[in-house]
Amino acid sequence: MSLITPAPARLAPLALAPIDTTTSFRNQAYALLKKAIADADIYNQKEEIRLDERQLIQVLGVSRTPIREAMTLLEQEGFLRTVPRRGIFIIRKTKREIVEMIQMWAALEGMSARLATLHATDEEIAKLRHLFDEFVNAPPTDHIEEYSDANIDFHQALINLGGSQVISNTIKNLFIHVRAIRKVTIAQNDRAARSIVDHLKIITALEKRDTELAERLARDHTLGLAAFVEEHCDFLD
Repeated sequence: MSLITPAPARLAPLALAPIDTTTSFRNQAYALLKKAIADADIYNQKEEIRLDERQLIQVLGVSRTPIREAMTLLEQEGFLRTVPRRGIFIIRKTKREIVEMIQMWAALEGMSARLATLHATDEEIAKLRHLFDEFVNAPPTDHIEEYSDANIDFHQALINLGGSQVISNTIKNLFIHVRAIRKVTIAQNDRAARSIVDHLKIITALEKRDTELAERLARDHTLGLAAFVEEHCDFLD
């Protein structure tokens, strides 16, 4: 059952389950809500997305207190905002904010690629290539939803291969918005076809342990998304 809705539309289906009573209600509510926000199509519609507190209580099976505490944490982290007499809404970033977030991601992802050439095992790097096995004989545009998921998995995996917990923690709160923008833009202007070419070049550089090239390719690939958003995503304003 859905927790999230474009105001003032009705709630749409969303996969959630009652909270496990063996651990902190607040922490579980926070984790479930944050995942629901990450899975929502924040930028695929013009309406703001509103949370319905009564439905949250019903679906999660807990009282108002842990849900409000969880939403307070998410508001402090910049994911939600409270509008008096209207409700609580998922924050949509402006185009300028999105571009700057992607630029920061590019810098951190480039450094992660650099670190991966130094520390990741051959087996770990090989897993990156296997993400795209099903697209070798068919263009990604034939399976755009599946490719969109593989694309997002690739960027997450590249960050993880760097082995830096500081980078992983820093990028965590950028992920929700950057992921949402990647999903919206991947099917536009033949970006999917060009994206897989870039990914395979990055993987080759990692396999060759070419530190400078891997860093540059990873950084420039994501900066390409920032440039695309700057030029084509006026719907964000």
